[in-house]
Amino acid sequence: MDEIEDLPRHEGLEARIADAILPTLGALGYELVRVQVSGKETPTVQIMADRADGATFAVEDCETISHAVGAVLDVADPIKGEWTLEVSSAGIDRPLTRAKDWNRFAGHVATLELAIPQDGRKRFRGVALGADAQVARLRLEDGTECAFPRSNIRRAKLVLTDELIAATAAPRTTN
Repeated sequence: MDEIEDLPRHEGLEARIADAILPTLGALGYELVRVQVSGKETPTVQIMADRADGATFAVEDCETISHAVGAVLDVADPIKGEWTLEVSSAGIDRPLTRAKDWNRFAGHVATLELAIPQDGRKRFRGVALGADAQVARLRLEDGTECAFPRSNIRRAKLVLTDELIAATAAPRTTN
């Protein structure tokens, strides 16, 4: 799959921030999971990242990203006035923003919320079955397999389960 197709989807201000920081994150050996901006008076820019080498994300990684991304955003100046930067790992019950996340965590329980209802619903829960550039798939609790256009997914995340904790505690190998 082309790396460009697997970038998290952002719009507006979040897209401008993602575009500004992606080259720096990549050069430092990190992958962008999500950019989220919240708050109005003093907005908070939340950057969620993974290590490209698959190693465990540490506090030092947050510091490295924070210093580099803070400098990039100071120059790019996408937010006028004061703002706060928060950097974190995706965590165990991480958001599913990229096809690679859906594929890596296939077999684990996930929830998703759609922008536009599908089959009369906006919220779904089931076992992640993977994704490609266009669709993400879930096996719902009733056994039905559904495909959801990724462009229609507002939010998707893993559900914290004992199985997920055990799977993420195991050492990861990189290909």
